[in-house]
Amino acid sequence: MSNAIVKVPFPENEPVQSYAPGSPKRSRLKSRLDELVGQEIDIPLIIGGREVRTGNIAPCVMPHDHGHVLGHYHMPEEKEVAMAIKASQEAWREWSRTPWEDRAAVFLKMASLLAGPHRDTLNAATMLGLSKNVFQAEIDAACELIDFWNFNAHYAQQIYAEQPPHSPPGIWNQVENRPLEGFVFAVTPFNFTSIAGNLPTAPVLMGNTSIWKPSANAVYPTWFLMQLFSEAGMPDGVINFLPGSGREIGPQVMAHPSLAGIHFTGSTTTFQEMWRTVGSNIENYKTYPRIVGETGGKNFILAHESANVDALVTAMVRGAFEYQGQKCSAVSRAYVPSSIWDEVRDKYTAEVATIRVGDVRDFINLMNAVIDERAFKRITGYIDAAKQSAEAEILTGGGYDDSRGWFIEPCTIVTTNPQYLTMCEEIFGPILTLYVYDPKEWEPTLRLVDETSPYALTGAVFATDRRAIAEASVALTHAAGNFYINDKPTGAVVGQQPFGGSRASGTNDKAGSALNLMRWTSQRTIKETFAPPVDYRYPFMSEE
Repeated sequence: MSNAIVKVPFPENEPVQSYAPGSPKRSRLKSRLDELVGQEIDIPLIIGGREVRTGNIAPCVMPHDHGHVLGHYHMPEEKEVAMAIKASQEAWREWSRTPWEDRAAVFLKMASLLAGPHRDTLNAATMLGLSKNVFQAEIDAACELIDFWNFNAHYAQQIYAEQPPHSPPGIWNQVENRPLEGFVFAVTPFNFTSIAGNLPTAPVLMGNTSIWKPSANAVYPTWFLMQLFSEAGMPDGVINFLPGSGREIGPQVMAHPSLAGIHFTGSTTTFQEMWRTVGSNIENYKTYPRIVGETGGKNFILAHESANVDALVTAMVRGAFEYQGQKCSAVSRAYVPSSIWDEVRDKYTAEVATIRVGDVRDFINLMNAVIDERAFKRITGYIDAAKQSAEAEILTGGGYDDSRGWFIEPCTIVTTNPQYLTMCEEIFGPILTLYVYDPKEWEPTLRLVDETSPYALTGAVFATDRRAIAEASVALTHAAGNFYINDKPTGAVVGQQPFGGSRASGTNDKAGSALNLMRWTSQRTIKETFAPPVDYRYPFMSEE
């Protein structure tokens, strides 16, 4: 609207559905699960709005029943990657000039569609394709992604409204937040459908186009996102869908002169390789690419001797074992003072013993399968090593079975060495390692928590002693980008706790905030002078 200063609806966090037994929502979701399980779909590339099939296919399987194929997806080769780059460039010409409120309208419609008719489909696809229980799928695939789109529209409005505070008489100063000049390469992980949906779309909201390479393990739910984008009115070519190997797609995309940015969530090693690639090509780019990444974590819980034991135990169980520990924010190491250790151990082991592991379609299961065979072998390797180590003791779990699904019991390791490998290395699976420390060594333990890992994503301190909380907050200032006091370090909520970490955990560009969206804009300052000077001479040049 050219004759209105529009405002998007004020966002509110999407309510989490309970899917309680006997509820209509539970029945509808179970029906959709059955429907999808009974289908085997063919997933093409989407380039310039067209479906492209290459015949080079790979399967989508259920991790909890890996013999069951949900579908097959086509993978691009050099020709298709070039087509996607061209389509992105062509779509950019119009999309970059589309009024922001029209772009925001697409996002608000995406959020409404997901909150309504697409909710069951995307939740079911996430459950089946990623092996997530119903609650984890609901807070991820539905609620967080709805929040990303609604809140991002709100943040975009704030960004565009921010203008220079002063214009002297006769002058009008303005700032324009332009889209980047080129396309954004979005590389997304398997573990969160919401992250997969946000990384290619956040730059698009700001007028950019994107080439989207989802994880090979998450092609199934992301395909349904592409259908949602189309239904919401996303123009052809604005988001181009290229499932396949990063090593096949990445070099060609990142070598192109029009690469304007990278939006990434995944492994630290991969992100560093991409950064090096950009550096080696730097003289070839039209503009300096924006590099935004969230990578690994070795997230901690530090308990003070004043900690509420019941709250601590709950946070350890939920933080470590929800979604099989396959969260960037999952608790992987915990420090417990010896003064409360006996009580913590007894309550913790009793709680873990009640956890059920199995198929996502049985809603009584808290845990399901890890994502694939490679992850299964990597994670169980740590368990096997702990069983043989003189420095480690298996407190809970230790069992695993891949005969039908990639199932691993919730494993807890107690170590006498605070530098033991499972205290230091990112595992990305259902393993929590505990170190029992002398409460007199509180300050050295603070340093230990800060210095053990190169990562700095999430962490939590548990204490009722306010002085201890203050000391931990200061000592661990740079140890976590998301820091929690008396709560588990997982479950960041859009609009409440913008998410991201620093050090080896990423660029800390806080997904779910205006800070992230700003990275996908390039500012132009505009000065308009209404009565410009007509004589070059200044008063000081006059004769005495």
